[in-house]
Amino acid sequence: MEPLLLKPIFKERIWGGTALQTEYGYEIPFQNTGECWAISAHSNGQSVVENGPFKGMTLDKLWQEHPDLFGNPESVVFPLLTKILDANMDLSVQVHPNDAYAMINENGDLGKTECWYILDCKQDAQMIFGHNASSKEELVKQIEEGKWDELLRKVKIKPGDFFYVPSGTIHALCEGTLVLETQQSSDTTYRMYDYDRRDAEGKLRELHLEKAIEIANVPHEDMGFTPHVEELENVTITTFVESEFFSVYKWDVHGDAMFSFNEYYLLLSVANGEGTLLHNGEEYNLKKGMHFIIPVGFGEFEISGKCQLIVSHP
Repeated sequence: MEPLLLKPIFKERIWGGTALQTEYGYEIPFQNTGECWAISAHSNGQSVVENGPFKGMTLDKLWQEHPDLFGNPESVVFPLLTKILDANMDLSVQVHPNDAYAMINENGDLGKTECWYILDCKQDAQMIFGHNASSKEELVKQIEEGKWDELLRKVKIKPGDFFYVPSGTIHALCEGTLVLETQQSSDTTYRMYDYDRRDAEGKLRELHLEKAIEIANVPHEDMGFTPHVEELENVTITTFVESEFFSVYKWDVHGDAMFSFNEYYLLLSVANGEGTLLHNGEEYNLKKGMHFIIPVGFGEFEISGKCQLIVSHP
């Protein structure tokens, strides 16, 4: 049994840039690369295993043909998606559906609850997180009158911040932000406002106002989670969130740290630093920008070095 090292997929976005190359050394295919789909079994972008007996298999095929690696789950689809986003420019103001709405309106796709770990951002960076309308009628009125500055709630951010973004939350990352996102495996986004930007062909991007207004949470309510920090031998473990969709942690390793997991499969991303994973006498070098899965029943392993990992499981 080995960790499943994964090859990411890159997406061109109108708001993207080159930070995924400069910060992580990825060979990006576009000068406006906005998204690295790091761990994905979604049909719009499949991660491929890079090592071991499953080398060359997509994550979706692995999920379907070797469910024992994931604890023989009931879910037909791999439930999570890990991304790194380079918001070189402001993203559109948007909102995502829940499972029930997406099932009916998006051909059975999952809804999209997500969360963000701020990897880096410019000084005085902010993001749009929620709104100030007290009713749907007020929301619609302010949208129709274009009173976006009054409507949208802006929050200052800094590296190391974590935000839980339930479906129905009006939100947008803003210019100069690098984020690791853990989300349900969905590619459904309803745009509310896009700053009247035009694409490379001079066209305004499509908005989805009717659906966005229908599913938006009104009034906005923060679902804050208080991080829990645990100091163990040579590792600090921060639990950011434990929700019905996913649990997300940060492991700050500083030395030789032991771990043991049998119950869950884990999605791991090396956010910073470098180290070594030792398991059953085999060593795997870890470096910034690597993404991998530890299967169910993996047992005891050691991570050595000085590195920071963002870890999740359903």
